[in-house]
Amino acid sequence: MAVHRMDNVGIVVDDLDAAVAFFTELGMELEGRAQIEGRWADRTVGLDGIRSEIAMMRTPDGHGKLELAKYHAPTAVGADSGDPPPNTLGLHRVMFAVDDIDDTIARLRTHGAELLGDVAQYESIFRLCYLRGPAGIIVALAEQIG
Repeated sequence: MAVHRMDNVGIVVDDLDAAVAFFTELGMELEGRAQIEGRWADRTVGLDGIRSEIAMMRTPDGHGKLELAKYHAPTAVGADSGDPPPNTLGLHRVMFAVDDIDDTIARLRTHGAELLGDVAQYESIFRLCYLRGPAGIIVALAEQIG
C-alpha cells in the first residue's frame, strides 16, 4: 500500500496566537482551530491528560498544511539547547516558496522573525534564506529568479 498524501506538519508552539499571526503574515490561511482532549487523544499521542488547542494553517494552493499546537496539559517541554542550529538532528525547518523574499522578510520581522544568515543567491535560479520564527521554528524562504 502506498502513502496517499502528506497531510500536515505538526509544530508545538508556546503562543498559538502569535504563531497563527506569523504564518498568516507569511501568506498561509487559517483553516480552523479546535480543542483537543480526551482518551482518544491520550491514546494517539501516548501522553495522559492531554488538553491542547490546535490551529490548522493552509498554503494558498491548498496542498500544504501546518498544524500548530499549544499544549495546556501536560505542559510542553523545551528543546535542550534553546534555539537549536539548522544542523540539529530531526525535523528542523519548513520551507516556503515566495514571490518577493525581501518583502516577506520585512513583514515577518514585525512578528519577531530573525534572519539566521544572509539572503543568498543560488546560481541564477533562487534567492534563499533561513529565518527563526515563533517557538524557535526555522523557516526557509525561496524566491525563484531564473
